[in-house]
Amino acid sequence: MLLPRIIPCLDVRHGRVVKGIRFLDLKDSGDPVELAAYYASSGADEVVWLDIVATVEDLKLATDLIAQARRKVDVPMTVGGGIRSLDHVEALLEAGADKVSINTYAVQNPAIISEVARRWGSQCMVVAIDARREGDHYQVYTHGGRQRTDWELGAWLKAAEESGAGEFLLTSMDRDGTQAGYDLPMLRFARERVRRPIIASGGAGTVAHLAEALRDGHDALLLASILHQGTLTVPGIKEALRQEGVLVRWPIL
Repeated sequence: MLLPRIIPCLDVRHGRVVKGIRFLDLKDSGDPVELAAYYASSGADEVVWLDIVATVEDLKLATDLIAQARRKVDVPMTVGGGIRSLDHVEALLEAGADKVSINTYAVQNPAIISEVARRWGSQCMVVAIDARREGDHYQVYTHGGRQRTDWELGAWLKAAEESGAGEFLLTSMDRDGTQAGYDLPMLRFARERVRRPIIASGGAGTVAHLAEALRDGHDALLLASILHQGTLTVPGIKEALRQEGVLVRWPIL
């Protein structure tokens, strides 16, 4: 049985980690290389690094920072933001990424999903999705939550999986940064429609929120605000989950 993954997320803007609420009011949270190394050394199962402005501002890939982090991080790294070609994917993998996360460009050009899966394997291809509730359904957004697409969440999940997505990183725009708990209804909706793993993102504020999500069947949890603000630590989270009777990956360091 695969045990749950506790995954710190680094939202990077112009070389610094930032975090806001519902994608707004971003505040500086530190150096991404040092934070990635710290989280990895303290027991994180993976690290996700997302450049949240590379696509919007058409920036170069920060391969130099990824390479620096790779030298200090000994857990899998998923890197996303600004990917617009197979050459970009190759550059990130050569810099040290284990997986790539593609959001906006995957919606604009779904063929990139199958091309990455065919060349490097579906396990390398993480499709990131930002979605929010609109009436009786969930709508997909791109460009860091700035642009509404024509895709309904369920339809996009199915299309991306059929194209070769090996994993999904699903962020609830309604819960992002609120620390009010994961959007369990949206996550259940997604899990009912695809077989590939889904990393739950948006809303973690307490250990109880994590335990609730894990007991609900979600086995990969993304964390940002509660870690960057020092509210909780990875070892503290894992120990608390164990005390709650929730199995997690060990050892922690």
